[in-house]
Amino acid sequence: MLELEPMHAQMPSIRLKRAYAPPEENDGLRILVDRLWPRGIRKEDLQLDGWGKELAPSGVLRKWFAHDPQRWPEFKRLSLEELDGHGEEMAELAAKASQARMTLVYAARDEQHNHALVLKEYLDKLLANGVVTGG
Repeated sequence: MLELEPMHAQMPSIRLKRAYAPPEENDGLRILVDRLWPRGIRKEDLQLDGWGKELAPSGVLRKWFAHDPQRWPEFKRLSLEELDGHGEEMAELAAKASQARMTLVYAARDEQHNHALVLKEYLDKLLANGVVTGG
């Protein structure tokens, strides 16, 4: 039986990639979403199109979280609150994501509990709710 993809599946996608993984042609726009530059990586090696450091968690929140999976639910909630305070930057990033494939680049080792996941979820909701028209 033929399965049809939902309409939103045809929109440009937002991907996540660790800064230590090599850039690939199909990454699309590559945006670093860490507040601090990833250790041991030269700027030219990341091949970035932008650096959204203002969208990374505050220093206080980042230090409190300390990549402790037990703190993940509260970290996620607090990170979403911080992102709510960056409406203009989020709208700009979502507009770019609505037009082309985007890869959010981050340095965290834990691929299941990191701020890039929260940011991607926030952007996906903006796009799914039609908040951004890409204009």
